[in-house]
Amino acid sequence: MSIQDLPLSKQIAYAVGQYGWSILINIIGIQLVYFYAPPENAGLPYFIPQVTFLGFLNILSIIAASGRLFDAITDPLIAGLSDRLNHPQGRRIPFLKWGAIPAALFCFLIFFPIEKEISIINVIFVIIVQLLFFLFLTMYVTPYFALLAELGHTSNQRLNLSTYISITYALGIMTAAQVPLVANLLKDKLNLDAITSMQYSIGIFCLISVILMYFPVWFIEEKKYCKSNPIDIPILESLKSTFKNEYFRYYVVADFSYFASLTIIMTGLLFYTTVLLFPNDKVKGENIVGILLPIMILTSFVLYPVVNLLAKKVGKKILVVISYLVMSIVFLQIYLMGEKFYNKILSPDFQAFGVIILYSIPLAFVSILPNAILADIAEYDAKKTNIPKEGMFFAARTFLQKIGQTFGIFLFALLLLFGKDPGNDLGVRLTGIAGFILSFIASIYFTKYNEKELLKELEK
Repeated sequence: MSIQDLPLSKQIAYAVGQYGWSILINIIGIQLVYFYAPPENAGLPYFIPQVTFLGFLNILSIIAASGRLFDAITDPLIAGLSDRLNHPQGRRIPFLKWGAIPAALFCFLIFFPIEKEISIINVIFVIIVQLLFFLFLTMYVTPYFALLAELGHTSNQRLNLSTYISITYALGIMTAAQVPLVANLLKDKLNLDAITSMQYSIGIFCLISVILMYFPVWFIEEKKYCKSNPIDIPILESLKSTFKNEYFRYYVVADFSYFASLTIIMTGLLFYTTVLLFPNDKVKGENIVGILLPIMILTSFVLYPVVNLLAKKVGKKILVVISYLVMSIVFLQIYLMGEKFYNKILSPDFQAFGVIILYSIPLAFVSILPNAILADIAEYDAKKTNIPKEGMFFAARTFLQKIGQTFGIFLFALLLLFGKDPGNDLGVRLTGIAGFILSFIASIYFTKYNEKELLKELEK
């Protein structure tokens, strides 16, 4: 049976799946640190000890790192199992079906500490639940990305799919950003305390995410649109051969740095607004996040057609390099946010909206192009080796992406030790310097990626 091109309706169904898991991962990214290490003006109690080890490690940084590092095992393991799966529904769709509900459930449970006060039991609980969350999220995400290379049969088709899933990932960020807003509404309408209203709000969004994650399962017949041929090589051998690809090595190092810097700004947004910009109006600082992220996403959306067009005309590499450079400049602004002399030049509101809008421009490019680039690399490797291991390529990328996110959240938590409260905010400001360095490194390193040579080989 000949493999069919994926129609637009199915492309949308595929992209909607990313909308669902994006909500989950961004709930964790935006809320975890704020929930368990809140600034003094947040009105939230502490559930875990706020102590440090060796002068620079705190419990939250260890918790955050544990979940991501767990993917060192689960990413390649699930990718290998997916590449080798022989199932009537294909190699990828069954994993999406098995992973969606548990991932949403454990995302929800992370914010339900057992003890209602500071306790080591809460630390153990959060670590275990977070590990389970990342296990089932990986079960969904790694096969999901492998489908991108398989559903897109040409470089342009893969670029289009990458554009669509970038839109839905951005929608996930925008949706997850509404958690504090919905929590405040529930608090007022139902007369709830701050913790319960936050938990109810997260539960609502986790339920929505499950429905969205099932769209690819319900509407895509994998074997109709993909060459779903299981491979026989061992998982470790497959992983090693993936990193032997020179194009891939340049790609993942830059991708690691980018995701570390992105994690810093996403984790820090509530701190930037409540500590740096609006230290005397905590509610405004929280609620404005629900406005800033949608503006960032909508601004990026406007640029998506331009990104798609420019990538086809001038290539993907140069656009990614420039985007990383622009991001590094934007991060420098965070260090100055809320300073007295800076407030005289620009109002806090202008600073908030200005940084977000400027950041949204390069974000539009790096939201779309890296996935399309990796799909090209996976296609090139399959052509050269005659072994279709798309799952392992995306698993290796996802693993290093998560390591980058771990490093970003670990670094953020570390820098907070230098000050995270109004009037004592040096640590929050230093996260902007960290983001600048990481984005700059990503830009410089990705110049080594030889896009012209790879595309030339694909055309043969």
